[in-house]
Amino acid sequence: MEKTSSSDRSAYDVSVITPQLLIAARPHSHHVDHVCGLDVQLVLSMIGVEPPCELANRAVRVLRLPVYDNWFLPIPLSALRRGVDAALPVLAAGGRVLVYCRAGRHRSVAMAACILIAQGMSADAAMDTIVARRPYADPRAWHIERRIRAFEREWRSLHPATPL
Repeated sequence: MEKTSSSDRSAYDVSVITPQLLIAARPHSHHVDHVCGLDVQLVLSMIGVEPPCELANRAVRVLRLPVYDNWFLPIPLSALRRGVDAALPVLAAGGRVLVYCRAGRHRSVAMAACILIAQGMSADAAMDTIVARRPYADPRAWHIERRIRAFEREWRSLHPATPL
């Protein structure tokens, strides 16, 4: 996990899951330089709060996928598909993708797991990979794991040739 700067105000909580896929907590305005320094081409925001406006002024594409971290309102598979569909071309071109939610524990973890599944990992391998690199990630929270597994089932049915 990367943390930066000398003050807590400017430290940014980001974890490198693979060389091209990163998970983070919500960035604030004072984190924009750090985010841009990560050399990401796509930022996937999984929360309803607008990303820092300074981020929109940089050469970084931001895709907002506002979903809830709530047992009663599961993450829509359509939002997970949109994020995966946006991330795969960036990753295939050698780019980097940053996924964030409020704390970097649930929604961003679900999206990152789905991206890894679309790249050929099983749901279990994706969740294990994420936890190994971001120990406080919680992909096995029942409401999150359920969405990851639903995405895996749907992805495998639509893309049976994707290697595991």
